[in-house]
Amino acid sequence: MLFITTLFFCAGCGNKNGGQKQRSVSAAKDTYVNPLFPEGADPSALFHNGKYYYTHGTEDKILLWETSDITDMAHSVCKMVWRPEDPSNCCHLWAPEIHYINDKWYIYYAADDGNTDNHQLYVLENSSPDPMQGKFEMKGSIMTNPEWNWGIQATTFEHKGVRYLAWSGWPKRRTNAETQCIYIARMKDPWTLDSPRVLISRPEYEWERQWVNPDGSRTAYPIYVNEGPQFFHSKDNKTLILYYAASGSWSPYYCIGMLTADAESDLLDPASWTKSPVPVFQQSLENEVYGPGGLSFVPSPDGTEWYMIYHARQVTNGDTGSPETRNPRIQKIGWDANGMPDLGIPVRAGVALPKPSGIPLK
Repeated sequence: MLFITTLFFCAGCGNKNGGQKQRSVSAAKDTYVNPLFPEGADPSALFHNGKYYYTHGTEDKILLWETSDITDMAHSVCKMVWRPEDPSNCCHLWAPEIHYINDKWYIYYAADDGNTDNHQLYVLENSSPDPMQGKFEMKGSIMTNPEWNWGIQATTFEHKGVRYLAWSGWPKRRTNAETQCIYIARMKDPWTLDSPRVLISRPEYEWERQWVNPDGSRTAYPIYVNEGPQFFHSKDNKTLILYYAASGSWSPYYCIGMLTADAESDLLDPASWTKSPVPVFQQSLENEVYGPGGLSFVPSPDGTEWYMIYHARQVTNGDTGSPETRNPRIQKIGWDANGMPDLGIPVRAGVALPKPSGIPLK
């Protein structure tokens, strides 16, 4: 069943979970419209040497797209870079992220053995200068805690010469409810932690604890969510930011929260982090955008602008299982009077937006 034909490979990159069908809404050469794909959750992208490398969750494999225009994924190049064969991590490949560290490429993602209660973090490595070439190979799993109880949606960043990992995990194994928290740890290398995990955020506000859809549909048990941490910074780099998603991803209440720390503080001290008491990016009833989350940040090609990639849905109630109703979008962010990012509000699907500065016009 793991054999894949050329025809199926092309379909995987071109249609389901990343379809490149022409949209009915056309845009001028200097504009684009959302969504980037008809479906796809937890989008992530990296800009490197004039190219964007993009990926999003596809459950049973990892796809990587390359493009010089992140707003025009219909004309990007797509490659399947990983399909697991080990039954211990064969299923539910969630939230892949690509990073370039010490002249090598790494993809962080979560996977399990078919039971989502067994989700763990894994790392792939590719030593080729071009991530679309060479081969991604399993570097290993990341042991996030002695109990080895659960971990998803990892991101990594470097600050003052030290590499950190942030992710979503459980304080203890789920019994009759599930609580997802944000953890951080120092790293020894791109696949090994060098400190105990430190809890820096748990779902405490009501807007972080929503798990029932407006129509009453819900998961089998309460799930309180902090997940999907993503590193960013203030305009002057004096404030470090970890954005994260809160509440159930199947609900319209899924939204973005924010943790901040002084750049001179000890990032492994929970007291260094301050949580915003309100979400900083959330659903827009007016624009019919629900459940935004899965943040990733990329610069424009000329470095003068920053853009936020995220997923959202156009229906109020998301299915607590399948099919996937989320799709990836991109929009420009601004800066407030204090130099902090202003994420704005989600833009309605189909609205023409200016392309990022420096994008080559075709």
